[in-house]
Amino acid sequence: MSVNYGSKRVTVGAGYGIRDWLAQRVTGALMAAFTLVVLAQVIFTNGPIGYEEWAGIFASQWMKVLTFSVILSLLYHAWVGVRDIWMDYITEMHVSNPVAIRLVLHVISIVWLVGCAGWAVQALWRL
Repeated sequence: MSVNYGSKRVTVGAGYGIRDWLAQRVTGALMAAFTLVVLAQVIFTNGPIGYEEWAGIFASQWMKVLTFSVILSLLYHAWVGVRDIWMDYITEMHVSNPVAIRLVLHVISIVWLVGCAGWAVQALWRL
């Protein structure tokens, strides 16, 4: 026998809870691990590091894929953080129509992040 104690709560806004918390931690850990990988490659490179050595670190296909995965993680990490800022701080207390302003800010943020992803693809596969 099932008893309904009211309507199911719909979560809107920045309260996405554990999913976003976990996404921030996982993407942060991936970025930290990538930093250690690049740092190790820089440390174990013989001699001074110029353009050729730096480009050589990112020349292999596996490193390009790993770097792009980290860039996507960074963009998602940034999106979750920026979205939460817009949801938390653009309220009725500050502006008369917060939903419209948040929508505009969300669209601007998404366009900027997608542009950054496109730029990253272009930069990575140009090496």
